[in-house]
Amino acid sequence: MDKNDECCSTHLIDGDGVFNVTGVESFIKEVKLAECGLSYAIVSIMGPQSSGKSTLLNHLFGTNFREMDAYKGRSQTTKGIWMGRCVGIEPCTLVMDLEGTDGRERGEDDTTFEKQSALFALAVSDIVLINMWCHDIGREQAANKPLLKTVFQVMMRLFSPRKTTLLFVIRDKTRTPLENLEPVLREDIQKIWDSVPKPQAHEETPLSEFFNVEVVALSSYEEKEEQFTEQVASLRQRFFHSIAPGGLAGDRRGVVPASGFSFSAQHMWEVIKENRDLDLPAHKVMVATVRCDEISNEKYDSFMKNEEWCQLKEAVQSHPVGGFGKKLSSILNTCLSEYDAEATFFDEGVRSSKRKQLEEKLLQLIQPAYQSMLGRIRSDTLQRFKEAFDKELKGGIGFAMAARECTGTFMSQFDEECADAVIDQAKWDSSRVRDKLKRDIDAHIAEARTAKLAEVTTLYETKLNDALAGPVEGLLDGAGDDTWPAMRKLLQRETDTALTGFSAALSGFEMDEQTKDSMVLRLKDYARGVVEAKTKEEAGRVLIRMKDRFSMLFSYDSDSMPRIWTGKENIRAITKTARSASLKLMSVMAAIRLEDERDSIENTLTVALGDGKPGASTKKGTESLDPLASSTWNEVSASKTLITPIQCKSLWKQFNTETEYIVTQAIAAQEASKRNNNWLPPPWAVVALLILGFNEFMTLLRNPLYLGVIFVAFLLVKALWVQLDISGEFRNGALPGFLSLATKFIPTVTNLLRRLAEAGQRKTNAAPQHNLTPASKGNDNEDDKMM
Repeated sequence: MDKNDECCSTHLIDGDGVFNVTGVESFIKEVKLAECGLSYAIVSIMGPQSSGKSTLLNHLFGTNFREMDAYKGRSQTTKGIWMGRCVGIEPCTLVMDLEGTDGRERGEDDTTFEKQSALFALAVSDIVLINMWCHDIGREQAANKPLLKTVFQVMMRLFSPRKTTLLFVIRDKTRTPLENLEPVLREDIQKIWDSVPKPQAHEETPLSEFFNVEVVALSSYEEKEEQFTEQVASLRQRFFHSIAPGGLAGDRRGVVPASGFSFSAQHMWEVIKENRDLDLPAHKVMVATVRCDEISNEKYDSFMKNEEWCQLKEAVQSHPVGGFGKKLSSILNTCLSEYDAEATFFDEGVRSSKRKQLEEKLLQLIQPAYQSMLGRIRSDTLQRFKEAFDKELKGGIGFAMAARECTGTFMSQFDEECADAVIDQAKWDSSRVRDKLKRDIDAHIAEARTAKLAEVTTLYETKLNDALAGPVEGLLDGAGDDTWPAMRKLLQRETDTALTGFSAALSGFEMDEQTKDSMVLRLKDYARGVVEAKTKEEAGRVLIRMKDRFSMLFSYDSDSMPRIWTGKENIRAITKTARSASLKLMSVMAAIRLEDERDSIENTLTVALGDGKPGASTKKGTESLDPLASSTWNEVSASKTLITPIQCKSLWKQFNTETEYIVTQAIAAQEASKRNNNWLPPPWAVVALLILGFNEFMTLLRNPLYLGVIFVAFLLVKALWVQLDISGEFRNGALPGFLSLATKFIPTVTNLLRRLAEAGQRKTNAAPQHNLTPASKGNDNEDDKMM
């Protein structure tokens, strides 16, 4: 026999009314009752003690309940309530063997356990077998009436009774046909039902509302065993598919799912023992609540240990997971489906409530992972947006267009990835994360826009600075009447060129006209500022430039060759010209003239300083105020003034002081040159020399040797003249010339005599060579070559 078909049993409730929790749990696991759902049936049997209940069950269902030993006399065999599994009957059917009623062991007055066990059987069972002796039918005081009365009385304690099938089994049937016995039995049953006090709500309730009454008769087991066995086998067939429509328990109500049977039975027995009214609907809800809680906790724990969920939770901490929502929805759906499968037979309200709670707990568990997923998607999308946006800008596309296209593209990608992360069971809104991403993108665009505008502005400012600073410096270096007109023209040309390019660059930003005009105006002001700053810088070095210009015009001629002061130059005129040019330069740098406005600065400086005497402004017979004794120029605002009148006066005085030395040196050089060029004595001295030196001249003519001596002396003096550069030494004055010659005279003479001696020695050595033969000369040449 298959193991599943073997009989197994347990003591459900002992004789003292103690519920065997451990034994029942083991029994349920052994018969795999929890897997049956609602597809199971509970059958119980009650009746007088020693009426053959256990024997009937053993033959009817293949159980192994303990039977009475006839040879030991009639005594209590079954104590408490036993439960066993019916062998070979589908669906799974459990049978309970109740302790017999009206037993001498408990006594006449101890009927508490009888009523408790009867109430328990009615509350738990789908089919209740009531074992009766045939000869008791029709008797008023027979054992069947107290039993039925007990059943109906305890039935009233059920707040909402189940629909139970009462199967009366008439034992030891006599010759009286069952057709005659059954009406009598039903009449007795109806009388008992009518006589039992009922709650007001059920005073008019018919018996059929609570019970299905079936009657069957069996022959005597001891006298007609074969006939008894055949009749039991026929009765057994009625228990196959007993819960199907039309079966013995086809219209049962309020069935507890198989997985909650143990807890339900235990709770019912506790309520019955405490002598409280048994509220079956409340009990049903309570059982469903406990069992659904247990199932919910089991599924929650199972979900937490789910390997795929653990991998998803860990992976989402480092990177977005593709198909996150679909995978997690599948895991959730599996978990909830398992809950539904196990809790499907419990009370619908409780089941749904607990399912909702389980779903909320699971969603609460996975919400951090979902938020992490959204955060990863947001940060990843933002990073990809930055890279794509920077690439678009480097590609030359307009800033506004690049921002618009990239924003649209990556917001769409974010929406798609969020949709991929959506969990079917949750109704979470990702709009806050989307708004955060949009704010981050807008902030990056604003930052990039500011940086890009600054870059473009800096680029054109640099171009303007390069285009203006150098030319302005050059124009001021050669300051003249056309300096400021040329500078205005330069500023206008370069500003227009820069503004054209700048406006084109700004067009890619699609900014409003007011902002664009403001930026263009700032660049225009910057160009003007470059010119003004450079002019101020050059004005700070005006004294240096004045001295440079004076030096250039005074020390160099029109061909840019250094002047040689020979005595023919008009130093006064050259000085005046150079100073006038320097004064012109100062007048040009005295104020900023970027507008075509005339002023009198040059005339004022020429009148006040042109004569070379700073501060002199007197007229014949009269004396006027100094025009430079002021801190402002007429017709020139203070903001455009670079050098004030009083500063011009001070600068001019310093200029004259520092250039006076150059003029003095030129005059001294010119005087020295004049002296050097007049080396002949005056004519009268020549005549006197001829008259007074006539005798000496005649002496020289009479003795030519003197002429040779004089000639040699002339050569020596000429050599010394050249070597000592006497004319050059006296160019700077007599005293410096004499001092210089005094230091150079002796070394020069010594050097000259040494050279003469060396020349004489060479002539002496060269004389013997005239006597050498040609052969010896050739040898000498060869020796020289070898050397």
